Amino acid sequence: MYRGRFAPSPTGPLHAGSLVAALASWLDARAHGGQWLVRIEDVDGPRCPPGMDVFILGQLAALGLRPDEPPVWQSRRADVYQAALDRLVASGHAYGCACTRAEIAALAGPRPRHGELVYPGTCRHGTNGRAARAWRLRVEGVVDWCDRRLGPQTQDLQAEVGDFVLKRADGLWAYQLAVVVDDAEQGITDIVRGEDLADNTLRQIALQRRLSLPTPRYLHTPLVLAEDGHKLSKQNGAAALDLADPAARLREAAACLGLETDAAARPASDLLAEVVARWRAAK
Repeated sequence: MYRGRFAPSPTGPLHAGSLVAALASWLDARAHGGQWLVRIEDVDGPRCPPGMDVFILGQLAALGLRPDEPPVWQSRRADVYQAALDRLVASGHAYGCACTRAEIAALAGPRPRHGELVYPGTCRHGTNGRAARAWRLRVEGVVDWCDRRLGPQTQDLQAEVGDFVLKRADGLWAYQLAVVVDDAEQGITDIVRGEDLADNTLRQIALQRRLSLPTPRYLHTPLVLAEDGHKLSKQNGAAALDLADPAARLREAAACLGLETDAAARPASDLLAEVVARWRAAK
């Protein structure tokens, strides 16, 4: 059975861009007669204000987007992530890294990618007696995949990313490990999310293969842009959704996905039924 998910990070309330991602994942699940889950990706606890998770769940409920199973919180799953890391270390696919960010920058040069430098593999063969600060996945070669919207994708992980972090120096779990473990445990078959996350997919597929986990199908949706042309996001001050008129917000999100609806006033539930039919016909 089709199982999709929406996985917000509770660093701030949902905005117009995150609603587009939520709606797209919900529509794809409903159009396939499948299940839709919500996962709270609060693995980076210091960035998550208390109560924001509950606030986001309330926003989704007000829009009529209710999950088919109780939500899952990443912050409650440290033991599961540790077990996965232990497997990777035991199989030789992960190793401890003693490098600081300054040391990596000095060796690799200023080549940022998602705020991280390309790791030059300094500790691949040991830390020379230094204590490990972080844990990394050993990557190699080119990874290929095909997105349902973007088409064929490829990336040389070792050259463009390097051995990436699974557990951070501050003891927090990295997004890549948490999301791969959670998707597999929840039986997620299809991931529908914003195009800004497409670049993470190659790393996640590499990690899925190292853990002998299935690879879901992927669909990355167009981004919602601010007036300055940059991605609408919490980081650049995107306003929280005004849910005084949930149907209007859903209509706007549907339009961003190329699903035009008429402007007649009606309950959000009726609008969602129409948009599901339009999504099914389009896809």
